[in-house]
Amino acid sequence: MRPFYYVLTLLFLFGTPLIIFAMKYISSAYQARTNARADAAYRELAQRAAAAQSETAASLATVKADLAAIGRRLGAVEEILKAVE
Repeated sequence: MRPFYYVLTLLFLFGTPLIIFAMKYISSAYQARTNARADAAYRELAQRAAAAQSETAASLATVKADLAAIGRRLGAVEEILKAVE
């Protein structure tokens, strides 16, 4: 066997596991980066949802206060109408 073919065979034999290891490492690194981006996007979405929820709660409190005021006024109008009858 010629030395060139022998070295080439050894290179393929020992190079294959190294290539497989490198491909797994690159894949894991890519997945980690992708997961980090997804987590950051989810965190931003959660913050926006929390802000929208607090804004909605404030609006709901305002509407409740307005509805209570309208109810009091309506009660006063009903008393006036009953007194007129």
